[in-house]
Amino acid sequence: MSIAFKRPASLARIAVVAIVAAVVAACGGVSQSTVLQTIGPETTPLRVGLGYIPSVQFAPFYLAQQAGYYKDAGLEVTFENGNDADIIRLAGSGDYDIGIADGTSLIPAVSQGIPVRYLATVYADFPSVVFAKPDSGITGPADLKGKKLGIPVKAGSSWIMLQALLDSVGLTPADLQVVEFPGYGQRVAVQEGVVDAATGFVNNEPLQLSRSGITPVVLTVDQVVPLPGPGLIAGQSAIDGPKREALRAFIAATLRAMEEIATDPMRGVVAAETAVPELASDREGQLAVLEATVEAWQSAYTAANGWGAIDPAAWTKSIEFMSAMPDSPVAKPVTADQIIDQELLP
Repeated sequence: MSIAFKRPASLARIAVVAIVAAVVAACGGVSQSTVLQTIGPETTPLRVGLGYIPSVQFAPFYLAQQAGYYKDAGLEVTFENGNDADIIRLAGSGDYDIGIADGTSLIPAVSQGIPVRYLATVYADFPSVVFAKPDSGITGPADLKGKKLGIPVKAGSSWIMLQALLDSVGLTPADLQVVEFPGYGQRVAVQEGVVDAATGFVNNEPLQLSRSGITPVVLTVDQVVPLPGPGLIAGQSAIDGPKREALRAFIAATLRAMEEIATDPMRGVVAAETAVPELASDREGQLAVLEATVEAWQSAYTAANGWGAIDPAAWTKSIEFMSAMPDSPVAKPVTADQIIDQELLP
């Protein structure tokens, strides 16, 4: 684990600034702040938390790093991988400057007093879905009644999504048989008929089924409850601290890379292969994953309001739903204004 710390200005640099400032002042003209901007800012280190496993889904971060977008913004970026809970905790404590985490994980965290904010949307469409084989008889949420459904664990974003989907047709998890697959084997269970349906991610399990020759039925939650997907988060101390403008620059550079990959997904695949060489063994599969990921980055709201835009009304609906869930993970009342912060968007 490497942590880079901001280097103090050298005595030589201080001397240069003083000399140039004196010359400019003698010439009657420009402020010292302008002189500093002319000489150039120091590099600001950012420790960034990404998801648990390095993958093509993080292509925007890899591309922004390799194309020099972070460097051009004066940033020295270090990536570290971890799960949602750890990224949120480390962002809240200030150990991570910024990271990516699921919105449905952030709501409970803020309700428990962890000082984190959601700064930019990455997945505008919620990526967790329910999928089934075409001969399952499942075409909508109501068809899940009485069925056997696989899920990794009865917690987290998939569990919340499932309850929202069922609630839309007056059902609860008690109306079907939920089978847990802690080893994430629910896709194989669907394929082999062990379960009728399962939860997964739009850019993962359904694609794997398609590649095996089975075109799956996919049920999404976006039109039911617009649950907030993964996005860029930071702790309040980082947002209010001396790295505030560095966070703004990081967000802008990452969104730029997202937009470029949306136009040319293969560019993102190549960046991912450069960062994670083992991905090159299945370029066709990685391209399919990234294309599905790109679709999830975009929604009608982001199309109208720009890449990374945050929809406060959708967050409010999600908070209300999660707060009303049986065994709600929301410990104390919380509002969208306490979770989202749009001030650092480009």
